[in-house]
Amino acid sequence: MLNPKILYFSLLFFFVQPVFSQNSATEPYTFGEELNFEVSYGWFNLADAKMEIARKPHLQDSKPHYKIDVYGKTKGAATIFGKVNDNWGTLIDMDSKLPSLSYRHIEEGKYRKHEKVTFDQKNQKAFMQLYDRENKSLKEEREFKLPGQVQDLVSGFYYLRTLNLKNLKPGDQLVIRGFFDKEIYNIKLIYEGTEKLETEIGTKDTYIFSPQLPKNNLFRGEYPVKVWVTQDQNKIPVKIKANLFLGSINLDIKSAKGLRYN
Repeated sequence: MLNPKILYFSLLFFFVQPVFSQNSATEPYTFGEELNFEVSYGWFNLADAKMEIARKPHLQDSKPHYKIDVYGKTKGAATIFGKVNDNWGTLIDMDSKLPSLSYRHIEEGKYRKHEKVTFDQKNQKAFMQLYDRENKSLKEEREFKLPGQVQDLVSGFYYLRTLNLKNLKPGDQLVIRGFFDKEIYNIKLIYEGTEKLETEIGTKDTYIFSPQLPKNNLFRGEYPVKVWVTQDQNKIPVKIKANLFLGSINLDIKSAKGLRYN
């Protein structure tokens, strides 16, 4: 079944290690930012997706964090094949730009998964807690040793936005390290160049990135996913395209609210 999870999974490949220099201390995003997308497969509109930063800091271990949530929900005829209502989230330390906590609440048809991962970035450990389908009782706990500082599924993309992308040349690579679903991923993110793109929020000059994915039965080609990020100060994603063995899935921006820069 095709659903928004495919596109969220593609965001996994933005778990970027600090290869290029960061911008100033001011992040390109801020509290209250909200990005809304439409997920489509061919002519079919499958779902709505949203990336949202809470309006105020969230305290974790007495330190202020950005609380960021990604939501995906099927709509229209797509619900015939099974309803999807997913929430992926992270708490990003405002100083280190690293996640302290990530969580997933997955509802896809009859399938349920509720997971929380607490990161000890200093001691290079991750603590996973898996709950029952009602998200009430703890089912499993595991500790993982990390090879260094890591990003999670959501935080990695926001970290990418803090990097200085202006000096990249086509073919340059960003080395990826991320922790997701009990595993460490190290994948290359290839910079492909720039493109002027027509979007629902206007014409945007964009950077294009493609992750190098391992062989799998879902995506077609060695670089099947492309992401377009604006060249302005906000550096927001405006399009994601994933080439499947049959057709492609597109995630296109519909609206952007609460941006740091006008």
